[in-house]
Amino acid sequence: MIDLSQIASLLIYNPDDRLLFNSGFFLYFLLFFFLGYFLLRNKSQARIAFVSLFSLFFFYKACGWYVGLVILAAIVDFNLSTRIYKSRNAIKRKGLLIFSLVLNLGLLCYFKYTDFFIGILNDIQSNNIQPLKLILPVGISFYTFENISYTIDIYRRSCKPVKHFMDYLYFLSFFPKLMMGPIVRAADFIPQIRKPIWLTNKDVSKGFFLIISGCIKKVIISDYISTHLVNTVFDDPTRYSGIECLFAVYGYALVIYCDFSGYSDMAIGIAKWMGIDVNINFNAPYQSKSITEFWRKWHISLSSWLRDYLYISLGGNRKGKLRTYFNLIITMVIGGFWHGASWNFLFWGAAHGIILAIEKLWSDNFKSKDKPRGFITRFVQTLITFHLVCALWIFFKADSFSAAGDMFSQLWYAIDLSVLPAFWVQYKAVVILLLLGFLLHAAPIKWNDLIISFASKMHWAFKAIVLTVVLSFLYYFNSAGQVLPIYLQF
Repeated sequence: MIDLSQIASLLIYNPDDRLLFNSGFFLYFLLFFFLGYFLLRNKSQARIAFVSLFSLFFFYKACGWYVGLVILAAIVDFNLSTRIYKSRNAIKRKGLLIFSLVLNLGLLCYFKYTDFFIGILNDIQSNNIQPLKLILPVGISFYTFENISYTIDIYRRSCKPVKHFMDYLYFLSFFPKLMMGPIVRAADFIPQIRKPIWLTNKDVSKGFFLIISGCIKKVIISDYISTHLVNTVFDDPTRYSGIECLFAVYGYALVIYCDFSGYSDMAIGIAKWMGIDVNINFNAPYQSKSITEFWRKWHISLSSWLRDYLYISLGGNRKGKLRTYFNLIITMVIGGFWHGASWNFLFWGAAHGIILAIEKLWSDNFKSKDKPRGFITRFVQTLITFHLVCALWIFFKADSFSAAGDMFSQLWYAIDLSVLPAFWVQYKAVVILLLLGFLLHAAPIKWNDLIISFASKMHWAFKAIVLTVVLSFLYYFNSAGQVLPIYLQF
């Protein structure tokens, strides 16, 4: 007999069991979704309504009634952008744009930074204002930036406004990318909504590869290393040896990459199965030979957004060299603050900005762009860049400057190679996964295309076997409980 109460509980938001890509219920959710999607694939109006409503339900299952903020944002910016486009009065257009920016950024700042600024006021004026302890709505940083980019593009007349509200709601609430990106541009996404769905065998295989590889990155590599080494060491570095702290830092570099890029891969793969192309969000960032190159390969949708809508708006490189360096630093400070209301994030962003400015200064005045670099030079540059990124990840992960200081102290004073045998015995599985993760990251990008090409020739039964094996591993590694994605907090 069907237990209706149990079914109802699956449909109601539970803060202790959110619907995420790495949750058990998501597989059933996805199966049901694609069944409905392909039944409606030739009926664009019904398909758009189905995807929009399903996306809103997905978001409700992930964050409860905060789903209303997405609907509100869609209504407001859909109407404001249309008025901006139709207006021929320059002052009115700019006023409407500012109004849109104030609404979007005001809502984001209220939920994300209110308690941070209350804390600053209390410290400066010795006040005792009680923090509001607001819960940050899931995904608000991502869909706010999508709203802003759309409105600015309409203001710049680089694209035309959407004619149908449901198309804009579809774009903003699209569930694969809603909570953690990639940050998608309306001009790239919306034209794909109403086009006929036509999937090739290669499209299906690419989606299959991205979803499977994303699950492996997130659940098997990231979650395991995070729970069995990284989180415990970063909670109190002084309790652990320098070797454990060093591997925890390397581990976190891999954890945050596999966690976020894995989720992005799954989002891109699911979109691919829907006939929607979403741009790549990571491109082997730890193979970078400079911090400048790192930011071209890490969280590409965010770094390109900051470049197009913040750095260029500040003047970019059009107002002299000193202003260029200043714009780089300010852009990265704001980018760091986007990640969270913490001095650690501000410092992390500022440090990256200063390094970017120094590299730009060097490139402008000293670097010979025509001189080829040998393998050893490139390897050393990659090694230095990776360790610089790792050092700054400490501030990103640590709860405070004090905690970051403890980690650096252990790395500087407490390294003892004699503990390596004992470390290997205790953390053997973690070390193996670390090596596997970095080897996969170091693999040439073209290997992905070879695997996808091979997968496109596989019989469906063999694909089913591969999927079953991967799901078995996912179940084994996920048996300890769901690990929330890192970027869910941003």
